[in-house]
Amino acid sequence: MATSKSSLTALTLGAIGVVYGDIGTSVLYAMKEVFGSGHVPFTPGNVYGILSIFFWTLTVIVSIKYVLLVLRADNHGEGGLIAMLALASTSVKDRPQLRRVLLAVGIFGTCLFYGDGVITPAISVLSAIEGLEVISPQFGHYVVPLTLVVLFCLFALQKRGTAGVGQFFGPITLVWFGAIAVLGASHIVGNPVVLKALNPWYALSFMFHNPGTTFIILGAVVLCVTGAEALYADLGHFGKKPIRIAWFTVVMPALTINYFGQGALLLKNPEAVKNPFFMMGPEWVVLPLVGLATMATVIASQAMITGAFSVTKQAIQLGYLPRLQMRHTSVRETGQIYLPFINWGLFVAIAMAVLMFRSSSNLAAAYGIAVTSDMLITTILTFFVIRYGWRYPLWLCIAATGTFLVVDLTFWASNLLKLPQGGWFPVLIGGAMFTLMMTWKQGRALLNEKLKADSIDLKSFLEAVFVSPPTRVEGTAVFLTAEPGTVPNAMLHNLKHNKVLHEQNLFVTVRSHEVPWIGINKRVEIEALGHSCWQVTLHYGFKNDPDVPRALEQIRGRGCELDAMKTSYFLSRDTVVPSIGRGMAPWREKLFAQMHHNASAAADFLNLPNNSVVELGSKIEI
Repeated sequence: MATSKSSLTALTLGAIGVVYGDIGTSVLYAMKEVFGSGHVPFTPGNVYGILSIFFWTLTVIVSIKYVLLVLRADNHGEGGLIAMLALASTSVKDRPQLRRVLLAVGIFGTCLFYGDGVITPAISVLSAIEGLEVISPQFGHYVVPLTLVVLFCLFALQKRGTAGVGQFFGPITLVWFGAIAVLGASHIVGNPVVLKALNPWYALSFMFHNPGTTFIILGAVVLCVTGAEALYADLGHFGKKPIRIAWFTVVMPALTINYFGQGALLLKNPEAVKNPFFMMGPEWVVLPLVGLATMATVIASQAMITGAFSVTKQAIQLGYLPRLQMRHTSVRETGQIYLPFINWGLFVAIAMAVLMFRSSSNLAAAYGIAVTSDMLITTILTFFVIRYGWRYPLWLCIAATGTFLVVDLTFWASNLLKLPQGGWFPVLIGGAMFTLMMTWKQGRALLNEKLKADSIDLKSFLEAVFVSPPTRVEGTAVFLTAEPGTVPNAMLHNLKHNKVLHEQNLFVTVRSHEVPWIGINKRVEIEALGHSCWQVTLHYGFKNDPDVPRALEQIRGRGCELDAMKTSYFLSRDTVVPSIGRGMAPWREKLFAQMHHNASAAADFLNLPNNSVVELGSKIEI
């Protein structure tokens, strides 16, 4: 029992640091942007109305939608948009047209995550460093350079992994939530009447009397729920209970107290609207608060970067991205990975965002479209999961998701107003990633069709070969092939040029499935083909780490004995030549050919031993 409590405490502390780092730093800029927009006249009644809107936005979107409803839709214990997409597509597998639409919508939402991943670190770190301007306006010249330095150091440390830094995330973020709660409480005590804004009547009254203004400012109000998607994305890391406990006992109370404290400050000192968070404390506390805020925003950014690595890996597993160089930064935690290309690609995009927008207020104009689109997509996918996967009555499914759909659509429509002011930036990033992913997916499908059309049946080929068998050499040859039952090009090249066949031959196909995990006991399928040849199929979920040598160890004792020192892996490295007018649009064919050319060797992704790989290539026209 003590062990269980200790584990729950540790997981809850970890959830506070990783899951809520992003939403926890929204107090730095959310209130400032609502009143700083110039759309809301500064009156006590409007302060109460905005505070009430903030509180009930947190309650409806985060507490009810994500914490109570969406967390229930776990895919074998895993969460996130890709896990939800896999769950929804499996639920409608008997409806192929609907399934294709849901896959496209879900992948587009995943692509928007990259746009969100660029804006969030930029706005978070900028807003923290901007606290220096409260000390002295002269520090304003150093905000952008310091932000870039902090971000560069953060990305440069990624190759070392998060294991060492991760243990400090929870305690530091817990201190942060404690600090913002104390700051808020100190002002609420002086003006407790502000707590009447907890009554939803103030929110409804404000919206009723100011419908146009309400619609416009929802684009700024959404800043208070930044990182809400992380609740679901990190489900597999911490579990439902720790995430829920952390939200209701620490995060939600601290955020509410701080927002209401900012409201109390504004009622007393309207001039504090230029930066209400950093003006909540006495002058001597501003510099330490800037340091603590910077650490909190770095932690929030770290969670976003780690999420980008994880999403990229899952997209690769599902066949939507080419294989990229992937390094495991922990010998114990398989989920801790580092992708150099994604790491530095994100940094370049974030640095561009900082240099282009130069302030958190300008970045706030770019923020919102990506996250509200993801929220909307999550609601849509949730409907199909509970209707077709869980078989709930239609009226109940509509009632459960309909309200959230209206709320999400309203926030999404409001954020569309930001497109000309900078909202185009994350959409452009998401659109570029969507083009790449769909091009790769379709290109690989066309390539596989071409390979299959030109392929030779493996069983018939082996029967013909062993009528007059070539010289057999010691050891085992592992031929990796995309399609089981067909002769790999690498084998044809080996027979043609070397005139030999290994003593044992394995024809291995790796299959990725739309489930997070596939257990070891279901990992390997093996079929004997005769003459010491076997057809082997390896099954992986999109959260599994493909490791061919380790998986092949399971076939020992099933008629095939492997010696790692005498095993050679043969990969068919195909050169793709685009054929204008066939398959895809010409520009997409050229793009796929270039992506295929730049993709890393399969050894990087499948954990093959680099010194035992022989590459044999061929040209294929699509």
